[in-house]
Amino acid sequence: MIISRTPFRVSLFGGGSDYPQWFQQHGGRVLGFAINKYCYISLRHLPPFFEHRHRVVYSKVETINSIDEIQHPAVRHVLREMRVDQGIEIHHDGDLPARSGLGSSSSFTVGLLNAIQALRGRMTTKHYLAREAIRIEQDVIGENVGSQDQIWAAYGGLNRIDFHRDGNFEVSPLVLPKDRRDAMIGNLMLFFTGFSRIASEIAGKKIASLEAKTAHVKRMMAMVDDAAQILNNNQADINDIGRMLHEGWQLKRDLTDSVSTPDIDAIYEAGIKAGALGGKLLGAGGGGFILFYATPDRQEAVRKALSKLIEVQFDIDSSGSKIVVYEPDGLQQR
Repeated sequence: MIISRTPFRVSLFGGGSDYPQWFQQHGGRVLGFAINKYCYISLRHLPPFFEHRHRVVYSKVETINSIDEIQHPAVRHVLREMRVDQGIEIHHDGDLPARSGLGSSSSFTVGLLNAIQALRGRMTTKHYLAREAIRIEQDVIGENVGSQDQIWAAYGGLNRIDFHRDGNFEVSPLVLPKDRRDAMIGNLMLFFTGFSRIASEIAGKKIASLEAKTAHVKRMMAMVDDAAQILNNNQADINDIGRMLHEGWQLKRDLTDSVSTPDIDAIYEAGIKAGALGGKLLGAGGGGFILFYATPDRQEAVRKALSKLIEVQFDIDSSGSKIVVYEPDGLQQR
């Protein structure tokens, strides 16, 4: 049995510039962090006592004899790409719901890649996991996804990520004093809106609008530099991060009319009215988790204003995708 644990993520600034359709022309950069909420993938060779050859368990249970029959696109394509030729059983468990703006689909892909490599007795690098997950999601499956989620899933941490026109990327950890880091995290509040959405569909509309909204995306990229300077300067007002989140959300929701909805707008306005300095809907838009920046003296008021929503406590994950159970010597199918 192999079990991989892969974090979800919170993106703060620069979203949109991580789509290859953008950064191959202009370059891109984002700032955010992985969180200590995880996707778990358990994997083993399926013993030869069943009528089916493969079993895949997620929100559905699939029992199939051929990889081509697997309905889950990431599982089907990853197993094909990695030329898995033995019977296999895969279980997925997540700390938070899928389709919620936290990069869960990329965490799944990264975690599955990591687990399969471990089952084969291979150690793998974070760069390989991120690069291969990006390739599979964008080029093989053909989803409308950016390139930041896979990197945070693989690397973990609080990072600035730069995307180059040639397709390469750089991950630069933000090294902060503990009190500065704790102050930022302590001012962030995460709520589940209760709405889920198909991120690829919304992202497709966003991608189509990027060139028409060039000034928006370039300002969102500039906010990455501004935020890094604020976080790294102990004399700077850290609450400017909250004010920048508000500006960034206004820019993001103007990219396409599918980013927000009247219900999302009402939730955001309630949080701001209660005293939050800023916030944003995470991920492509349309639903999922919403993040607010509120100083400790205003958080109870924000919590009361959003009492119908589920709040999730979190911290930064520093390890990225890792193998947490490695017991490779189970019964193998021959």
